[in-house]
Amino acid sequence: QVQLVESGGGLVQAGGSLRLSCAASGAIFGVNGMGWYRQAPGKQRELVATFMRGGIMNYADSVQGRFTISRDNAKNTVYLQMNSLNPEDTAVYYCNLRIMGRDYWGQGTQVTVSS
Repeated sequence: QVQLVESGGGLVQAGGSLRLSCAASGAIFGVNGMGWYRQAPGKQRELVATFMRGGIMNYADSVQGRFTISRDNAKNTVYLQMNSLNPEDTAVYYCNLRIMGRDYWGQGTQVTVSS
């Protein structure tokens, strides 16, 4: 069984920063990728940033240059540093872990950016 525990969401003013964390535990073998998605009200869930196999990082165009994904392999934890936040970044952020083609999701953490 795989578990993902997220933390770090909250309310911030436009231009501010937040850091999200996601710790994975359980049967973590054959990982294809780990990262972050988000879902705003009335919109589909979308990729934010992720580590793919081989350590390649992939970012959504909308966050490129503002968000940074990083990881601590010893702790099975991935982070998302979010800078220069704007109201369009408001969403529930979900941690994603892909193992052998199967997706696991965290419970989600709310990020709200006020103008």
